[in-house]
Amino acid sequence: MAEAEFLERYPAYRHTGRLDELRAREYAHLDRHGEVYLDYTGAGVYAKAQLRAHQERLESRAFGNPHSANPSSAASTELVDSARQAVLRFLNADPDEYAVIFTANASGACRLVGEAYPFRRGRELVMTYDNHNSVNGIREFARRGGSRRRYLPLTLPDLRITEDAVDRGLRRSGLFAFPAQSNFTGVQHPLDWVGRARDAGYDVLLDVAAFLPANPLDLRSVKPDFVPISWYKVLGYPTGVGSLVARKDALRKLRRPWFAGGTIAAASVGTEWHRLAPDETAFEDGTLNFLHIPDVEFGLSWLTGIGPALIRARVRALTGWLLDRLAALRHSNGRPMCHVYGPRDLRDRGGTVAFNLLDPDGRLVDERLVATEAAAAGLSLRTGCFCNPGAGEGAFDIGRPQLRGSTRWGLRTIDAYLDAIGLPTGGAIRVSFGVVSTFSDVERLLDFLATTYRDRAPETTALSPRLRC
Repeated sequence: MAEAEFLERYPAYRHTGRLDELRAREYAHLDRHGEVYLDYTGAGVYAKAQLRAHQERLESRAFGNPHSANPSSAASTELVDSARQAVLRFLNADPDEYAVIFTANASGACRLVGEAYPFRRGRELVMTYDNHNSVNGIREFARRGGSRRRYLPLTLPDLRITEDAVDRGLRRSGLFAFPAQSNFTGVQHPLDWVGRARDAGYDVLLDVAAFLPANPLDLRSVKPDFVPISWYKVLGYPTGVGSLVARKDALRKLRRPWFAGGTIAAASVGTEWHRLAPDETAFEDGTLNFLHIPDVEFGLSWLTGIGPALIRARVRALTGWLLDRLAALRHSNGRPMCHVYGPRDLRDRGGTVAFNLLDPDGRLVDERLVATEAAAAGLSLRTGCFCNPGAGEGAFDIGRPQLRGSTRWGLRTIDAYLDAIGLPTGGAIRVSFGVVSTFSDVERLLDFLATTYRDRAPETTALSPRLRC
């Protein structure tokens, strides 16, 4: 009966049956142990075909360090260069305008920008409150360079950023960094902010980590200067490979604070002189992960073959159904069981849903308890602040007066800090969907929530201390 109601509300799901066939054939490991995977924003899932392609390639011949001209080195270089072109094709990027720098992950790509960007007095770093910590960390480079740091605030209840806040925030020049999709709330910010910021004199870093797995990015129509990517979040495999996709003009503004093997055309010890390589390899420190970078090209081909529109249709339907059902969950006394953070509908949002459970008296259920019990039930979901403290502060309406002076409090634990600023909990529960998520995945989650927490009295269960955000 629930499935019939779901299909009536979200009929587009009927046309995504090919993904069920694909899951049975290529993603069977998801179901082997009776577990449910609901953390696609944390990491994508890989297909058996990706693993087969990796093994077959390594068995085909020897591949050597690309920093040479011998046959095994040339074979590696050819595959790495081919992967660069595949990334540009996937993003519809003009190869005359954009370059692909391979990194370990998106965090490494953000660091490359932060450490080399020409921060100084008179230039500023503008960010949104819901940036991931890998982007927030750029502010430390800005601080050292003497640049002002500015955050654009979130507004309740949807935790969006108003157009007026963007216009008022972009008033000098410098670097503007924002996520295409919040990894906390699923909010999708307007991509036309990129052009608006560039017209105002800013370079733009666009974080696409939560956006790219189920949404297209066209770099011929939207032209950010820097796009950090972790490929495991898009493809599930490989880990340890990311990219900084950057406009070549923007790269020329950066000043690297050091050099390393692979980044230089020449260097001298006696005269302490060096010259960086004239292309994107000037930003690729040391030897690339040349045995796994070709897996990115295969993964992008695999994802394109499935059809991003098909994936998006399924993710959208499941997200809508989950939002509907969370809103309908009630205790016997009529009080809601859940509080959702961010949009309650599908307008300008992706397949990431953050929420907290409420007890019959309306108090928050500690997310650590949910994490423990969900794991025991075979549910892989995410709890905590998701490396996104600004979104958490916005969700719980924690303002500057509560935070003022916190750097001088001398608090040594996360829990003591949360108590001091008045946060009722350390974060939320996050569920996110991806390429082979199913209706039954959502129903398993909803059944767990209803049977475990409906009418459950408040508890004083001893929980492990929070260690990080």
